[in-house]
Amino acid sequence: MHDEIAALIARLLSQRWLPRDDAQARKALLDETFREELDRRLAAVGLELREHPYSAYIGVAVARSAERHVFGGSDSWISNTLQLDRDAVALLVVLWALIVLPKRQRQLERQQAEADASQTLMFAEAKPISRDPSLSPVLAERTLLADFGDRLGGKTRVNFNLGVLSRHGFIVRRKGELAEGPLLDLVFDYERTARRILDGALGDLLAGLTPRDDAESIDEPLYDETDDAEDGEVIHDV
Repeated sequence: MHDEIAALIARLLSQRWLPRDDAQARKALLDETFREELDRRLAAVGLELREHPYSAYIGVAVARSAERHVFGGSDSWISNTLQLDRDAVALLVVLWALIVLPKRQRQLERQQAEADASQTLMFAEAKPISRDPSLSPVLAERTLLADFGDRLGGKTRVNFNLGVLSRHGFIVRRKGELAEGPLLDLVFDYERTARRILDGALGDLLAGLTPRDDAESIDEPLYDETDDAEDGEVIHDV
């Protein structure tokens, strides 16, 4: 007998993410009985479904109850299960702040505008949350380097870490531009992380910086896409 829940878990572990409109992903999000059994099986092995109504993808992550066993299992607390160095994690936080935070604001503004418009219609139906890719800002690599390069290890290190983050699915990197990858909106808990960034030191650094939505002045990319730095693939946390 086909076990659809087992198949979904296997796909999430092997493919690392699935679009929300995938048939099994939709069932996990909409079928309450299916979701309860999925959550039970994931929890049995220390995992949880990672999804957010504003994200176009779903994935799996280490469950909160298992974090101490996973991240605190060695002599020191590790920050991630991808073997990312500290500067790579810092770059990931910056990219999340520059791409996801503005995207979420645009999503909320569009949602509010649609809600306001529907109030004038007698039989208006609630519209789904917009996950239009155009709402996600695109960054120029050279702009990122100019604004944060000196704090993130310089051009060579930023270039290397962008390649690593791209291969892990956090960003999409092409022709000198950085766009949102499938896992970027899932890697951090928005409710917990957004306020810490906006109220913390990074908030001061981000003030006044506006991500590019077009390629006004895209120069040559920081690296040759055919010459990626080699790194091993590891089990991911998201």
